[in-house]
Amino acid sequence: MLPALETAELPADAIEVGRIADAWGIKGWFKVLPHSAQPEALFSSKRWFLQAPGAAANAAFRLAIREAKEHSDCIVATSDDVPDRNAAEALRGARVFVPRSSFPTAGDDEYYWVDLIGLSVVNREGVVLGAVRELLATGPQTTLVLAAEEDGKAIERMVPFVSVFVDKVDLAGRLITVDWQPDF
Repeated sequence: MLPALETAELPADAIEVGRIADAWGIKGWFKVLPHSAQPEALFSSKRWFLQAPGAAANAAFRLAIREAKEHSDCIVATSDDVPDRNAAEALRGARVFVPRSSFPTAGDDEYYWVDLIGLSVVNREGVVLGAVRELLATGPQTTLVLAAEEDGKAIERMVPFVSVFVDKVDLAGRLITVDWQPDF
């Protein structure tokens, strides 16, 4: 990692949003592979936290971003702290984190996946179907992957995250209510 970068602890609300893939050009720009198809958090935050591969869980470097923009299938970014290609190459493999508090505000009935992870899911009858373990982009829709236990065995359920099945998302109450039966 670059010794010129300021060391910092990851913020308590840090979310991993991408990884630095390589240098881009000769003037210190670098490529970032975002973890999201809509990487607004990379554009809205002017302060990124980088973690080198294999680093301790809270050890990071703070990087002030001068500019970040879309380019082909990735994001390219630059910082005054990364003056040339050699410095950009030294960032290769670093994980990129931004504070959740710097994400753009989601619109009505829009949710960041990271906010849905861990929420309990119940159906209209009050039957607990599980907790959201992850979300999958399955083409035309997103699918909630639920982890549950039934008869002492771990099971997985999948519920399409679309309005026809999702009645309500209560982020504050950590609950999603769906029109879905446990035997689906």
